[in-house]
Amino acid sequence: MHELILHHYPTSPFAEKARLMLGFKQLSWRSVLIPPVMPKPDLTALTGGYRKTPVLQVGADVYCDTALIARRLEAEKATPALFPEGQEFNVASFALWVDSVIFQHAVALVFQPESVAVRFGKLPPEAIKAFIADRSGLFSGGSATRLPLEQAKHNWPTLMARAEQQLARSEGDFLFGEPSMADFSLAHCLWFLKGTPVTAPLVDAYPEVSAWLGRVLGFGHGSPSELSSSEALEIARNASPAALPDEDFDEPNGFELGQKVRVAATDYGVDPVEGELLFAGREELILRREDERAGVVHVHFPRLGFRIEAC
Repeated sequence: MHELILHHYPTSPFAEKARLMLGFKQLSWRSVLIPPVMPKPDLTALTGGYRKTPVLQVGADVYCDTALIARRLEAEKATPALFPEGQEFNVASFALWVDSVIFQHAVALVFQPESVAVRFGKLPPEAIKAFIADRSGLFSGGSATRLPLEQAKHNWPTLMARAEQQLARSEGDFLFGEPSMADFSLAHCLWFLKGTPVTAPLVDAYPEVSAWLGRVLGFGHGSPSELSSSEALEIARNASPAALPDEDFDEPNGFELGQKVRVAATDYGVDPVEGELLFAGREELILRREDERAGVVHVHFPRLGFRIEAC
């Protein structure tokens, strides 16, 4: 069995989502810190160009997007479940909605001028300029559009009131009773807002939500230990990818196994990854690619939120 290796940086909200899921599962994992902005040469040697954070590596298998990382962690350790039996559709669909709608609200609110002044107050102007330029590139070319701050402020009380009601009426301490992927998806957005005193009141003003967030963050991050990016590349180079899933599925757009294709996110961070299509299933796409530093790797993507096209 290969170790779980998370490529992330501390202030990434989606990385916090992954770290909390690892804590919920009480898993040990290796922590590879990556730059928050491009270039990320060691990461893209593994992914083939995918640049979003985080990425999970297991030997020579590389998992992109927290939606798929959650399913890989579920396979690693079945209980406690991120997708509780009987709630799979509700949990996965809610998480998908939160990761787009609520996250876009959080981004607009976090990057309002007053919040940016506090969040980046200690950084030199050149670093702030580089970060803003990087994020402009990240959010160009995809379907995601920047939500105007005024609209985010307008919508926020409705969204939080609904969360308050859901938590007040839940039969347990979490959104759907027992903890699930739904909780970690919403929690990472609110964790992002808690980062400065400018935006923290947008969470603290809602007592049910605030108490629930404390419970979710209380799961912690599991048992991480540091690993360098060069060591992670060596692990990939010396490992063999895992066996492919056994699933009977007809690819709806006619792509064939062995075909050269490119896969890319559709919302933002749309940098394409090229490789040989090894697997196309209901939830997952797997490409084989070879890199002079990482060796032969299998790069895994979720089907939802990604597109595939022939090279």
